Amino acid sequence: MTQPPHDEPTAESPEELREQVENTRHELGATVEALAAKADVKARAQEKATEVREQAAVKAGELREQAVLKAEQAKAAAAQAVARVQEKLPDPVKDQAAQAAGQARAAVAQAGQVWEEKVPEPVRARTVQGARTARDNRALLLAATGTAVAAWLVYRRKR
Repeated sequence: MTQPPHDEPTAESPEELREQVENTRHELGATVEALAAKADVKARAQEKATEVREQAAVKAGELREQAVLKAEQAKAAAAQAVARVQEKLPDPVKDQAAQAAGQARAAVAQAGQVWEEKVPEPVRARTVQGARTARDNRALLLAATGTAVAAWLVYRRKR
C-alpha cells in the first residue's frame, strides 16, 4: 500500500480525495506561474529598465535642483563682486563707462541695421535660434558669467 506524502492525512472519502487533488492542482499552478515569471527574461529586463529609468529621472531632478541652487549662489556672488567693483570705481571712470555704454548702444543699433540689410535669411534664423536658446538658459549663462568674473577677480588679486 502507498504511504501518504509527508504529513498529509489520508482521505477518508472520495470527496476529500478530490478536494486534496484540487488543492494540489492550485498549488502546482501557482508554482508553475511563479517559475514562468522568473523564466520570462524579457519581462524582467523591461521591469528592471523601467526601475532604472525612474531612478535616473529622480536623480536628474535632484541634480537639476542642485544646479539651480548653485547658479543662484553664483549669481549672488557675481552681483556682490560687481557691487564691490562699482563701489571702488572713481566717478570719472563711472562717467567714462556710461559714455562708452551709450556709444556701444549706438554701435549695436547700427550693427543691427547692417545685419538686417546684409546677412542672408538662413544665418539670421540660426542666430535668432541661438539667442532664444541663450535666453531660455539664462540662469546657466549668468552662472557661467558670474563664475568667470569671480575667477578673474581671484586671479587678479593673486597677481
